[in-house]
Amino acid sequence: MLYWLAGLSGQVSVLNVFRYITFRAGGATLTALAFVLLFGPNIIDLLRARQGKGQPIRTDGPQSHLITKIGTPTMGGLMILFGVMVAVLLWANLTNPYVWVVLGVTLGYGMIGFYDDYLKVTKQTHGGFSGRARLAFEAAIALLACYAFASLGRPPFSTSLAFPVFKELIFDLGWFFLVFGSIVIIGAANAVNLTDGLDGLAIGPVIIASGTFVVFSWVVGNFVWTDYLQLNYVAGTGELTVLCGAVIGAGIGFLWFNAPPASIFMGDTGSLALGGLLGATAVAIKQEIVLAIVGGLFVLEAVSVIVQVGSFKLTGKRVFRMAPLHHHFEQKGWTEPQIVIRFWIISMILAMAGLATLKLR
Repeated sequence: MLYWLAGLSGQVSVLNVFRYITFRAGGATLTALAFVLLFGPNIIDLLRARQGKGQPIRTDGPQSHLITKIGTPTMGGLMILFGVMVAVLLWANLTNPYVWVVLGVTLGYGMIGFYDDYLKVTKQTHGGFSGRARLAFEAAIALLACYAFASLGRPPFSTSLAFPVFKELIFDLGWFFLVFGSIVIIGAANAVNLTDGLDGLAIGPVIIASGTFVVFSWVVGNFVWTDYLQLNYVAGTGELTVLCGAVIGAGIGFLWFNAPPASIFMGDTGSLALGGLLGATAVAIKQEIVLAIVGGLFVLEAVSVIVQVGSFKLTGKRVFRMAPLHHHFEQKGWTEPQIVIRFWIISMILAMAGLATLKLR
């Protein structure tokens, strides 16, 4: 909305600042942060009043959670989504199709997560939405988004997979790109969802990953910088910098309330939406492999569940004391703050490794 003020820069020169993506990304970050901090307490009070007993705690999880986390409301992802939406509508160039596609994935996955949380709260069970039905809806949204990305870009690069470090290594996936891109989006969404098991554990790495993609989105959407760094230019994706900036602001605001002991959980409403956003952004800017590096913590959490389930079904033995991975360390005696902070440190290291691929060519 404010981007349109740049059109009046001929009469008021200072309004030209609204043309700059970096300025608007900063504005989106501060706006989302302010929104969540201002309205967060009211949203928490409303959710607590509506949910009563709060999010049901898994009886097969760490037994300490039955004491420390019982009664805490969920669906805190609504705070993040509202903050992101307000910031994006205010600061982004709303004629940019990439903004609407990624925002559509975010809101679509948020709605799936909201329905899942709603079923858990109303039925007081951790079962929630049918796994197959949920996956089907996730796949439909992801396929539509990937089709849009393939149509918006320049062929054949729009359906290609670019490899970091190797500047000339690009592989055209053809229409298989729709499947590959969908797997990236669905995988990212559910990996973040699996990571969301301790206070502040998921939102910290999401903020770190979003900060990394602020840089990647801005660079990939800027022809001068892609030429200098020998990256592949994707016209229009620079505007996703504003969206990622909004996630940072909303995420920091949410962390204020989600820090141990949490006043609210983000729930599937937030984890699915934020994971979908990261996945869709990576597909849009052709940095799917970089997402696997930057979001390596989410990958580890997801792999730990796959390995645990596979090992138990095949051999009857468990590899980890409990899965996902953060519960394994809980069972080993690590305190919750220790796990959260150490996992944040790992995320920071992985983010730096991802950023290094910008220069290593």
